Amino acid sequence: MANLTQTEEWFLLRAIELARAGAGLTSPNPNVGAVIVDRAGEVVGCGTYTFDGVKHAEVLALEMAGNKSRGATLYLNLEPCSHQGRTPPCTEAIIAAGIRRVVACIQDPNPMVSGRGFARLQAAGIEIDVAGFEDEARQLNESFAKYIRHKTPLTTLKAAMTLDGKIAPPPGESHNPTALGAGGTTGGYITSETARAHVHELRHQHDAILVGVGTIIADDPLLTDRSGRPRRRPLLRLILDSHLRLPHDSRVVNTAKDDVVVLCSFAEEKKKQALRARGIRVEQVAPVMPDGRPDMIGIVKRLGELEITSLLIEGGAMVNWAALAAGMVDKVFLYYVPKILAGTGSVPFAAGAGFRKMSEAAYIKSLKLHRFGEDFAVEGYLRDPYE
Repeated sequence: MANLTQTEEWFLLRAIELARAGAGLTSPNPNVGAVIVDRAGEVVGCGTYTFDGVKHAEVLALEMAGNKSRGATLYLNLEPCSHQGRTPPCTEAIIAAGIRRVVACIQDPNPMVSGRGFARLQAAGIEIDVAGFEDEARQLNESFAKYIRHKTPLTTLKAAMTLDGKIAPPPGESHNPTALGAGGTTGGYITSETARAHVHELRHQHDAILVGVGTIIADDPLLTDRSGRPRRRPLLRLILDSHLRLPHDSRVVNTAKDDVVVLCSFAEEKKKQALRARGIRVEQVAPVMPDGRPDMIGIVKRLGELEITSLLIEGGAMVNWAALAAGMVDKVFLYYVPKILAGTGSVPFAAGAGFRKMSEAAYIKSLKLHRFGEDFAVEGYLRDPYE
């Protein structure tokens, strides 16, 4: 592993920035950015991969650089591909262009190809350095890593709550039907406008969002990505609704454009047909509980079949516990406000049997803290998406 100069680190960070610019535009493929620097230290080519653009970031950068690629250094956040997919292998284009050196943050997480791109380049006499900003590069493609290894989406549990772990005041209190974003729950917004804006950035990074029908009945949310940033396909809105209680006058129904899927287990056929007539996709999933609550693991497997690489859960207390109990949660993003609701009637973060022993409790690792004015958030992992 090379020790990069400050200038080289800047080039690598620029490649990461270019990769990040593809967020929402690359799924089910990875986010990749490329920077080509000639022998004089000048940037001569840049590229950002997008799925609809087809060409990989490396090829876009090589095309921009032209003959200036010969003898240059290529900076990447991810190992170049060495296999034939929708496009020829990037390794062959790099070799043909006369690139002298490749600096990348991490290997490709796909176990079928990881390391092969570097090996092909080395065999052609190209110097390889895997160095710098590993954590940033891993997080940038953690959804791809989980999906390509397990064929299921990286699942993030998001919630907004008070310091004492309450996501809403007691049922029956003032109801705000326009409460959207972080903590849009009975009684109005929980978090600040800054935190709510960040929620939409979080939604933008995901392929799908999931809530229970209780959230729809209580809050009437849209469940859309309003970050203002472009995305290749709309955020898939998933609703757990065992008996199809979804109100037909809800905003999620009225705005459905083949981007709303209702997952039911026990429901009358006429209710299914009524929702389908409104443009809602209804899918039957197997129940695992006597009351008809669906198989959460089966749901993430189904999403994998649909090439959904990332899922954001924004459910209520029961959905939160169901997800944790099923062991489907890979990551959490929990927003907190400096308030205490207290009281036995306030709605807790998770409602269910709970883990019986401290040794069984969900253990959050690799913690990061984020500040949003007076609010803050905890980000962490229950499992490593690269394993």
